[in-house]
Amino acid sequence: MTEPQRNLSRRGSAALVVAIVLTIILVAGGAIWMFYARRGGREATRTLTPEGKAYVRNLPLSDVDMKATESFLEQQLVEITGKITNSGDRAVRFVEVECIFYDPYQNVIFRQRVPIVRAQYGPLKPGDTRPFRLPFDEIPPNWNQSLPQMVISQLEFAE
Repeated sequence: MTEPQRNLSRRGSAALVVAIVLTIILVAGGAIWMFYARRGGREATRTLTPEGKAYVRNLPLSDVDMKATESFLEQQLVEITGKITNSGDRAVRFVEVECIFYDPYQNVIFRQRVPIVRAQYGPLKPGDTRPFRLPFDEIPPNWNQSLPQMVISQLEFAE
């Protein structure tokens, strides 16, 4: 093989490698984008009604605590526990909380909506208190290690 043919062959191999790497990056990026777009779209459809916004003050969270453990797969599992009390006059069948995690500079780095009252366990009646447990295993490592901001983001009343 002559010198010009070798150089041409090397350039072709390098171009092929670059093309494969770019294809992998584009496919992975598209998959990640679709995951977050689908997840965000689902959350955007659930909003707190004006009636729910007015009632939220009757649903205080108490005894909120957080602990972190390492799972068998050597991943950090953060668990938030606490209690929710219905101090209002209506039964509630579903309550969802948005947990907002920050980095050391107070930038939002992760948010997740999780139910703390579910219909399958019966409604949270006026005067009732119910414990909750929220496990998180996807929090980015640059999290500030503080309790996240917890905001009631969805509320459904029992019939």
